[in-house]
Amino acid sequence: MSTKIFAHRGASNYAPENTMAAFQMAERMQADGIETDVQLTKDQVPVLIHDESINRTTNKRGLVRNFTYEQLQQVDAGSWFHRDYAGEKIISLDYFLSWIKQTSLLLNVELKTNKFPYPGIEEIVIQRLQEHQMTDRTTISSFNPDSIRRTAALCSAIDTGFLTSKRPKHLFSLMEEIGAKALHPKFRLLNKKLLDECQQRNIPIRVYTVNQPVYILKALEAACDTIISDVPDRALDLRKSYITS
Repeated sequence: MSTKIFAHRGASNYAPENTMAAFQMAERMQADGIETDVQLTKDQVPVLIHDESINRTTNKRGLVRNFTYEQLQQVDAGSWFHRDYAGEKIISLDYFLSWIKQTSLLLNVELKTNKFPYPGIEEIVIQRLQEHQMTDRTTISSFNPDSIRRTAALCSAIDTGFLTSKRPKHLFSLMEEIGAKALHPKFRLLNKKLLDECQQRNIPIRVYTVNQPVYILKALEAACDTIISDVPDRALDLRKSYITS
């Protein structure tokens, strides 16, 4: 099976990250899946945004967890990227799932619990996935081992990925202990030793965030399970030429 291409926060090189504009563009590009980030509002609504604050990607300031969902609906999540995207919204996980379940796209939900734990976020996200019948098409990933552990305990059937930007000691015993089924490493960690170790254990490798052609090709040559990219169109073109070469 060929390497899958996931759009990182949607087609985020071309449209404001984690907005419907970026997600719909990724679908038009024919990405295999979408990677997105989930945090909780003050009233416990899961919303799609990468940073713990809204400062970088909206016209307002403050922490996500200090706003209600209704309050977040008043902010502009597109103009920071380009005026053509003025009025784009921070969307709820529910809204997004209602859209993606009608497509053939796979989904990678990253729980952003490495700074704020957001108590109950794992249960809330799993419940939403179950309600929308998306559990079999979704991977839940996190840098926080406790979030992976809680996810695996709540729903052993769901796919889980351990995100890491460095190689921790006893990586594979940690993954086994927390119930992580796949490894999501930063692309610079990719080497033959890691590939061999994952292959021996039948652990899928899904690398992030791979944008430069030389690194996309390296991940294709390594037969990684998934490439997560801001430029899914570029990755898809390279995959096509790689397969036919």
